[in-house]
Amino acid sequence: MISNGTGLSGYITIFWQFSWPEWVVFSLVINVFLYLFSIGLYIFIDKTCRKKPLQETDHSITTSDLFLSLFTVVCNSLVLLTGAFLWKNKWIEIGESMSVGVIFLEVVALLLFMDLFMYFFHYAAHLPWVYKMLHGKHHEHVSTNFLSLFVLHPFETIGFGLMMLVVLMGYDFSVISISVYLMINLIWGTIGHLNREFFPASFDKLLVGTTRFHNQHHLDETKNFGFYTSIWDRLFGTYR
Repeated sequence: MISNGTGLSGYITIFWQFSWPEWVVFSLVINVFLYLFSIGLYIFIDKTCRKKPLQETDHSITTSDLFLSLFTVVCNSLVLLTGAFLWKNKWIEIGESMSVGVIFLEVVALLLFMDLFMYFFHYAAHLPWVYKMLHGKHHEHVSTNFLSLFVLHPFETIGFGLMMLVVLMGYDFSVISISVYLMINLIWGTIGHLNREFFPASFDKLLVGTTRFHNQHHLDETKNFGFYTSIWDRLFGTYR
C-alpha cells in the first residue's frame, strides 16, 4: 500500500501518504466542489428542461438554509475524514479492480444496498419525535430549490455517511466503484430535488426513483421513502 506504484495503485499510494492536515484540506475542497457542482447541475437542468414544473413555484432561498447547506458540506467532510481514518487503520480495505464488469456489479450492489438502508433510515426519520427534532427542516421544502438536497440536520448527514462506511467495511469495493457510486448519489439527489421531471414517464414502471417519485414524498410524507429506486416502497406498501 505504501510502496511506489503506477496506475491506480500509485494514486492510492498518494492518498495513503497524506498527512492529516492534507486530508482536512482535501476533504473540504472536494466537498465544496461537489456542493457547487450539484447547484450548477440543478440550475442548468432547470434552465434547459422544457417540461412543466411539478409545483408552481420553487421554495424560496433563505439565509438559514444557506448556512445549513454549508454545514452539511462540513459534515460530509467529517464523514470523509472518518472514512480515511478507518482505511488507514485497516477497518476499510479498498480494492484496485479496473474490470468494467466488476465495477458495474459493485456499483449496482452499492446502489441496491444503500437504497435499502436509506429506505429504513428515511422511514425512521419520519417517526414523530425524530421528525420533529431532525427531519422536519428538510420538509419545510414542500417545493424545492437548488439547496434542498443539502438542507439536512447534521445527524442525518452523518447518519447517511456512517451507513456508507459500514457497507464499505463489509466488502473491499474498488476505489473506482466507490467513486462512481458517490457521483451517482450526488447526481441522483440533485435530480430528485428538481422541480421538473427529469426522467421519461416510462421510468416509473422500471422501478426508478424518479423526480416525480421523490417530489410526491415532499407532498405526502407517508409515501416514497426510497432514493434510487421504488423497489422497497412497492415491497413494503409505501409507494405512491
